[in-house]
Amino acid sequence: MKFVVITRDLEVEQAAKEGFHPSDETIVCADWSKGLDACEGADMIFVDLLATLLEQHKIAGYEAFAYAKMEHSLAKDVPLVLISPPDDYELDFMAGWPNFVFGHVRRPVDYRIFRRASTWI
Repeated sequence: MKFVVITRDLEVEQAAKEGFHPSDETIVCADWSKGLDACEGADMIFVDLLATLLEQHKIAGYEAFAYAKMEHSLAKDVPLVLISPPDDYELDFMAGWPNFVFGHVRRPVDYRIFRRASTWI
């Protein structure tokens, strides 16, 4: 299987690398546009909402990511799992689209979350 993980958080990156089966391909990108480009043949994409923000606490960066994913030829049909910000992280608001998010995981993220998520497909 192939998984794409978009994050700038080293702990999330390490958890992904530990959580997926060694025979799985795991691509980690800090830049979401590169992550979308890496989606050819991907089974699932994980996006850390914090990695999409252009400005702290402003959801506009996540919206830009969402629109780009929905229009991206390689990524538009890949199921997306959203990694939420910490419970105490304030956003100006939250946007959502029907059927956009396949799964949602909360922090703290450890290897078990990725291991479980790999069974969803």
